[in-house]
Amino acid sequence: MSIAEDIAMMRADSFVAYVLNGLVQASCLFLLASGLTLIFGVLRILNFAHAALFMLAAYLAAQVITSTGSFWLALVLVPAVMALVGAALERALLRRVYDVPVPYQLLLTFGVILVIKDLIKLTWGTASRTIAEPPALRGATSVLGRDYPLYNLFYIAIIAVVAVGLWVFLHHTQFGKRIQAAAADREMASAMGINVPGIYTAVCAAGTALAALLGVFHGPMMNIHLDVDHQYIVEAFAVVVIGGLGSVPGALVGSLLVGMLDSFGILLIPRFQMAFIYMVMAAVLIVRPQGLFGPREG
Repeated sequence: MSIAEDIAMMRADSFVAYVLNGLVQASCLFLLASGLTLIFGVLRILNFAHAALFMLAAYLAAQVITSTGSFWLALVLVPAVMALVGAALERALLRRVYDVPVPYQLLLTFGVILVIKDLIKLTWGTASRTIAEPPALRGATSVLGRDYPLYNLFYIAIIAVVAVGLWVFLHHTQFGKRIQAAAADREMASAMGINVPGIYTAVCAAGTALAALLGVFHGPMMNIHLDVDHQYIVEAFAVVVIGGLGSVPGALVGSLLVGMLDSFGILLIPRFQMAFIYMVMAAVLIVRPQGLFGPREG
């Protein structure tokens, strides 16, 4: 039976469940990939430590929820705290390597990963942690006759709002236009009076806050452990490559594509779903090396 026949034989409620699972995975990838691509698009630094910052946020969120019993406090507090961490990281380390060769930038961000992992081990130990959904989002609701977790539906809706808000912010606000000007030509933007170093700090803070948002939402869905950053980072880089380095709309489209391939790939050929993602990434690189939405060089 062909893959198309497998999908055609699937019941409508099962199909919707796979689509929703794909949207959950796409939401996770978008939060990570959008920050990653935003930082690269403006700062021109491929921040390998981005997923480690997400992991730090996940542990921090678990601590806040365990201590206060409030998921909602963690949802507000942790992204704000991690935004300050991102701003400090840019000011203390990243701005010192803007003009050095890429390998040195990668070594620096790899070193940050090691520091974050050791910090987590010292603070929270090596045991994995679990946290429950907030009481208001526990249970399931019926979608086309099949029960689906209410928390996951809420998560998909929130990330859709975040994606639209990010697009509006970047394209329809004065500060968003300054970010685009700094990303296009930092010398010209500086000559026009734009505070480029301040823009860089703000972008790194915003990108880290997006990763932290994933950290807060991740806990009630899956365990938090010292390798949780590996769970997303490979696919997040695939999303950035498919969508185009520096493109937030590209990150959204790439996340949806990879999320659906992940969800339906397990159904069609179990243990082979990552191959589908790499095959699509390779096809995009052959046809359009700059990615689907990346600017053409030269």
